[in-house]
Amino acid sequence: MKNEVNVTYLGGPTIILEIGGLRLMTDPTLDPAGEQFMINDKPAYHKTEGPATTDIGKIDVVLLSHDQHGDNLDHAGRELLKQVDKTLTTKIGAERLGGNALGLAPWESIALNDEVVITGTPARHGPAGSEKLTGDVTGFIITIAGLQIYITGDTVFYDGVKEVAEKFKPQYVFIFAGAAKPRGPFNVTMGTNDAIDTAFAFPDATIIPVHFEGWSHYTETGEMLQQSFNALGISGQLRILQPGIQTSL
Repeated sequence: MKNEVNVTYLGGPTIILEIGGLRLMTDPTLDPAGEQFMINDKPAYHKTEGPATTDIGKIDVVLLSHDQHGDNLDHAGRELLKQVDKTLTTKIGAERLGGNALGLAPWESIALNDEVVITGTPARHGPAGSEKLTGDVTGFIITIAGLQIYITGDTVFYDGVKEVAEKFKPQYVFIFAGAAKPRGPFNVTMGTNDAIDTAFAFPDATIIPVHFEGWSHYTETGEMLQQSFNALGISGQLRILQPGIQTSL
């Protein structure tokens, strides 16, 4: 089937999507456990687990929420970018990365082949006013043969996510969850409340969380998400992937 999609969750924000004859990877974090990353020249967070599998094969395109944080692009991830045909990311990120990187503004689209189109979506990496600390980030809509998949990227739930819901009707929404807190008491990715708000904004979509395990600054787990969805009677909308196992959507 043209719109058949296989997904493998590697941990952190990293998945491999096989779609339309292409293999796409989100935010490659492929370092082993123990790697330390800095903020303002001070240790900030570290990898608690390596990728679920290192047998990733050839990746055609990377969908990179942003390049400035190690938990979205670590050392091995940067090496991977040299081997892929194209990296789609923010405008400023593409400038910093150079090479095969291409920046997408919100709502800007690019066709990867005759079947697969990628559209940039707005994202905000924390509460209002945090942009000067966290920098530009982006999400993506993947479209093929009537099927839409939304990759939120590192964002909280805010008006930009609502705009995506007004413009697109994805069947699957990959949320970057974990309520990450690398800089203090505020979340820079979705917590359980954001995840629930996203589920109600996309009532016909399956919500698939990533970015909730494998790093020290994640503060909410997949179990917490499941409990929250259960409490509101929407557990059927949540799908938690088993790391390292290829799954058909």
